[in-house]
Amino acid sequence: MIWHRAAIFAALFLFLFGPLARAQDITLTSRDGAVEITGTLLGYDGEFYRVETKFGELTLDGSGVLCDGPGCPSLSDFVAEIDFSGSSTIARVLMPALVEGFALRNGYDTRASQTDESHQLIELIDRTTQDPRARLRFRVTNTDEGFADLLANEADIAMALREIRPTELLLAKEAGLTGPDGTIPHRVLALDAVVPIVAPDNPVRRISAADLARVYSGDLTNWAEVGGPDAPISVHMPAQGSGLSQAVEDYVLAPGGLALAETIQRHRLNADMVRAVTRDPFGIGVASFAETGDARVLPLSGGCGFAISPSRRSIKTEDYPLTSPVFLYLPARRLPKEGREFLKYLRGPMAQNVIRRAGFVDQAPEEMPIDAQGARFAHAILAAGQETTLDDLREMTAFLAPLRRLSLSFRFEPGSSRPDAQSRANVEYLADLLETGAVGARRLVFVGFSDGDGAAASNRRIAAARARHVRDAVREMAGAMGDTAPALETEAFGEALPMACDDSEWGRKINRRVEVWVE
Repeated sequence: MIWHRAAIFAALFLFLFGPLARAQDITLTSRDGAVEITGTLLGYDGEFYRVETKFGELTLDGSGVLCDGPGCPSLSDFVAEIDFSGSSTIARVLMPALVEGFALRNGYDTRASQTDESHQLIELIDRTTQDPRARLRFRVTNTDEGFADLLANEADIAMALREIRPTELLLAKEAGLTGPDGTIPHRVLALDAVVPIVAPDNPVRRISAADLARVYSGDLTNWAEVGGPDAPISVHMPAQGSGLSQAVEDYVLAPGGLALAETIQRHRLNADMVRAVTRDPFGIGVASFAETGDARVLPLSGGCGFAISPSRRSIKTEDYPLTSPVFLYLPARRLPKEGREFLKYLRGPMAQNVIRRAGFVDQAPEEMPIDAQGARFAHAILAAGQETTLDDLREMTAFLAPLRRLSLSFRFEPGSSRPDAQSRANVEYLADLLETGAVGARRLVFVGFSDGDGAAASNRRIAAARARHVRDAVREMAGAMGDTAPALETEAFGEALPMACDDSEWGRKINRRVEVWVE
């Protein structure tokens, strides 16, 4: 609904005010006077002019031209202005911490102010002159509103707790926000997860994904049905349009063909919902892993008895099934210099430390020895049978025992060999590590695993093909790795090491993966 509103507004704006928007308010002349461009100033980032002309939108280097006209910006007093809009969880919890870290690293002071509940401003102040160098404005809303503001050119960066949907991407293409590859430039900022929460004194200790879906669809209404007291379940949820709310619809309800119940209690902010569930002895909610407050998190279980709890490691490896990347979406145009530097900072180790301290999960790879993964191997032994024999488990254990698992895993979109959003970011991250020599000459093995549907031999072949696909994608993106490049090998063990039960789609998705092990 918001996107339709934004598209209609944009069309009406162009129809009613198009002639005014095309008024020729600046003239840019090359320093030798040979070239002159006249048009409407769309933006100036401290280095480049963006101008709407009769030739279309042009971007011109400010160092090579002189500007004349009422729309010319002040070059001496230029202050970069960057507008963010979207998820309240990102805007209130994560971004202020990252801006402070960026300012500290680059020698800025910060000055923060809040005009109302939904708008906050952080200025980067030059320590020598005490003049502002950049103004970062945040509209604290939800993921839907962030995308709508980006489409309407009212935001430079949308903060989202989910990936852009196909209908939204189509509208973005129509608005000219996509790049040559047909996508909106984006960045996985951090990792989060959707976690079920209850009050601290609630006696229920775990819930299956299927039961969680039935709770939110209204089919399961009493705690006694999931091993709790004979009491009605009161269901809480973030506001409609929030990334968390949409993640529940997409990842919990959609696989079972279910829809949200009408009786759910909605809360404008995730923090408000967490407080409500904490005070409600018979309540249940779905929260961001980074904002669970005093509520207690319920592990997700399956019919085979295997349960997975959300933790920093299980989210980073995507072993937890409801992992949700935190995205920044940008238009296909240049940001001011300070904005570009801020985005570059977000990929570095200092920012990863800030992300961790803010309660989110960072993307810095970690190494885990085999003896730290006892639960996985114990479950593999319990799940073994005719298809996966004890000899198969011995072969796998002997191969992996000398190696250490990297926290970068790769999982795939349903019915596809294409890596999912978090895994595509992991391809880029690992390629960068290889290209910069951070891994050294160590041996890397891409190990493929599968779910248990079908014959074991066939599953092992499919897992091996996925391992080669990921290995090749990383190698291609890494480019030239030099003489000290590590050996990139592949291996597969199919269904021998399940992470979850195969009795649900999310369980099978978790089991279909490629892990990276290093020597």
